[in-house]
Amino acid sequence: MEQNFEDLHKIKEYTEYTRSYDEKYIAEIQHLGLGVFRLLKDLNKKILDIKVEEQFRKWDKQWGRNISRNKLQADKEASLNIAKERTTNAQKEQQDIDKVLLFTLEIDDTIDWKTLKDKKKYKTPNPKIKLESELDKIKIPQKPNFKEIPNEPLKSNFQPQLSIFDKLIRPLGQKKIDQSNNQFDSVKTQWQIEKDKIEKENIGAQKSYEDSIKSTEKQKTEIAFKYDRLEQKWNENKAHYYKTQELNNLKVEELKTLYTKHNPESVIQYCELVLNNSQYSDFIPKDFDLDYNKESKLLLVEYVLPSPELFPTLLEVKYIATKKELREVHLTASKVASKYDTLIYNITLRTLHELFEADQANAIELIVFNGWVKSINKATGKMENSCIVSIQAKKEEFNEINLALVASKACFRNLKGIGSSKLSGIVAIQPILQINKDDKRFIASYDVTNTLNEGFNLAAMDWEDFEHLIREVFEKEFSSNGGEVKVTKASRDGGVDAIAFDPDPIRGGKIVIQAKRYTNTVGVSAVRDLYGTVMNEGATKGILVTTANFGPDAYEFVKSKPLTLINGANLLYLLEKYGHTAKIDIAEARRLQKENQ
Repeated sequence: MEQNFEDLHKIKEYTEYTRSYDEKYIAEIQHLGLGVFRLLKDLNKKILDIKVEEQFRKWDKQWGRNISRNKLQADKEASLNIAKERTTNAQKEQQDIDKVLLFTLEIDDTIDWKTLKDKKKYKTPNPKIKLESELDKIKIPQKPNFKEIPNEPLKSNFQPQLSIFDKLIRPLGQKKIDQSNNQFDSVKTQWQIEKDKIEKENIGAQKSYEDSIKSTEKQKTEIAFKYDRLEQKWNENKAHYYKTQELNNLKVEELKTLYTKHNPESVIQYCELVLNNSQYSDFIPKDFDLDYNKESKLLLVEYVLPSPELFPTLLEVKYIATKKELREVHLTASKVASKYDTLIYNITLRTLHELFEADQANAIELIVFNGWVKSINKATGKMENSCIVSIQAKKEEFNEINLALVASKACFRNLKGIGSSKLSGIVAIQPILQINKDDKRFIASYDVTNTLNEGFNLAAMDWEDFEHLIREVFEKEFSSNGGEVKVTKASRDGGVDAIAFDPDPIRGGKIVIQAKRYTNTVGVSAVRDLYGTVMNEGATKGILVTTANFGPDAYEFVKSKPLTLINGANLLYLLEKYGHTAKIDIAEARRLQKENQ
């Protein structure tokens, strides 16, 4: 039975726009137990939800294994079982690594469009089914037990018994008659009082009963009305669910149609589905970025490969009874290097196979695969991102290869793939194809920072010099990662002032930079213009730099958008970071502007 770890799930969702102005859904997901993070994207919200659900399922499975393993390790008596389990897992992992290429040959990588459609019924029950049970909870008033009124005393029951003497002696008889009458009157008076009291109590009991009946009926009416409203809301939610489901299913159909027409965004989305369906061991990142050219039917794949440091080396775990300890047996360094190289070649060939096999619309004729590894440079101790393999494969030629029988390295070389003789050494190579940096707007740049000094006022400098200053600052900022920054032709029209190219295959790309040498607060309109430019340029990010400050509306606008705002204080910090000093004096700049008018 699968455990529920939803309290360990953390997700942040937002949207951005593609270069074609389509809405792209983004989910930042994190598993708090494993401490892992991933960014998932898709143009279809439902498909993104499927990706998120699948990733959390895999992470939960791994977390469950970790919990189980930790429990076993805590139990000394289970040491043998731990050793056996870890050995079994290690051997299975090594077998999975060895079968990375063969595994995909047994699977049809074509996307089944039906599986992308949501056919689930609306599961939330109608709240009105609880109405009867709620009504049953209301206590029904019991009819009152009315008191009976005593029988009215009869005059005949109070007739005096007259003797002969009473009849002969009239006063004696009259006295008895008067006593009987008085007794009757007293009894009747007492009866009348009792009668009135009982009738009053019975009337009160009847009224209380009638009020209780009214109150009960009112409660029932209110509860029925409450559940009518709940049912109405339920019907609305149900209709919205099926409407959303229908729209998402229509988007799947639309994606299918656009993919068959070789729409670039749809081809990329389809290929993302293919690669996301590919099953790998946990240490393989399975992270990638794609680009597609419709005219040449070329798909560019920037793929993140596992670093050698993460390669599993465990072969066996033995329990040493005499020492009551577990002893691990690992692969030798030479064997790790050999297996790592084979794995990289296998991942490369497998990715090509999966994409070509799944391409039922014949949208892809050529694939360029660049494999990137982020690892520690043993010479410098610094983390570096290096392209270690690059290959270009034609579909027709590749499909002629019998992957079940090839030696992966020989096959890679036969396809003219580029890579060092020992991939485990992480020797960086130049990719066959990268992002096109050609832009006719680019102009020759010149240095400005050598003119700066502690008293130099950035807010009063020439606007064109200011743009070149920003280019210099960001060139130094991006150069550590192999980036490049170019200045565009001066126009003073609020367009693109500089463009940075970050080679990082996942987070990098084209970055638009705008410089505003302002003496007034930068409003939200300038930030909106930057966002529009980012969309038009097909850039991954926009940066707006000013000598002044930004208004609150500007900061509010950039939330959840790929935009960064750098005010005057932050600009001075960047300059100081690279050994340059200057100042920003807005008042002085305004005064100089007035003098020059």
